[in-house]
Amino acid sequence: MSASNPAADPTFECARWTRFGHDRLYITAATGEKVGFRDLKSGMDHPDAESDREIVAALADAWLAERGMSLGRADPSSSASAPTEQDVPDTPEGLLTDRPWVDLSLNRPGEAIREVALNKRAEAPVRTTLARLLGVHTDERAWRIGADGEQLVAGQLAKVSSKNPAWTSIHSIPVGANGSDIDHLVLGPGGVFTVNAKHHPGADIWVGGETLMVRGSKTKYIRNARFEAERAGRLLSAVVGEPVTVHGLVVAVNAKSFTVKRPPKPGVTVLYRNQLADWLLRLGPVLDQDKLNRIWAAARRSTTWHRE
Repeated sequence: MSASNPAADPTFECARWTRFGHDRLYITAATGEKVGFRDLKSGMDHPDAESDREIVAALADAWLAERGMSLGRADPSSSASAPTEQDVPDTPEGLLTDRPWVDLSLNRPGEAIREVALNKRAEAPVRTTLARLLGVHTDERAWRIGADGEQLVAGQLAKVSSKNPAWTSIHSIPVGANGSDIDHLVLGPGGVFTVNAKHHPGADIWVGGETLMVRGSKTKYIRNARFEAERAGRLLSAVVGEPVTVHGLVVAVNAKSFTVKRPPKPGVTVLYRNQLADWLLRLGPVLDQDKLNRIWAAARRSTTWHRE
């Protein structure tokens, strides 16, 4: 990084993003890897890795200084009070409460199940290591492979946002009180979608209507994706104050073969990971910006997802 002008360093790119009430400066490496962002409203830096915090701070400061803007930096050690639903605009009057909420838009892909995998490894580190060396399938491996799949799918969703910033995603959304979560929620002009990542390295995947088979065995993936999308639609509709239609996506990751003999009934679509970005970007507009803003404001609040 150039010491005299870090913002001009060709190995990084700074891009301002203002959508859905946000004002952020995103920093991306020349390789396309996200480094982090500064929230220009709060002044807080959000590096993707703690080791990149100084880079994010230096590049954001330089970018703002070049434009004669306030540095807008906040002390990361300061403890601001948790936001409440009354802090979020663009939500129908009468549906807000003063319950504190967590901003889910800051979640990392695979965060929830990665934590489960790490906990299982910590419970039995020797057994887990031996199982990996011997190629034995364990619960820890299943959770870890699942988290890897979610990260790979998130990479495709990031491509969508980079090509059309009107699209945005939220990852690892906890729903209800029973520990279930939505891998990804993606929303944009083409609609609102729950995305369920299914990581089956080297497997044959076959789809025929409502049946999805992995290595010749039937799964409940399509049924579950339909339930997940309908549930998300109910929860979002309750907060937005008008119907929100949510479509379910099942995304296969790292399969050896992927065959869709006959698509499922309307409401669920099954795709291979590398099809996801182009499929979303080809969709015609069905949501205007005002409704999209209100859905985003509802979707990012943790309290939206705990109403059932």
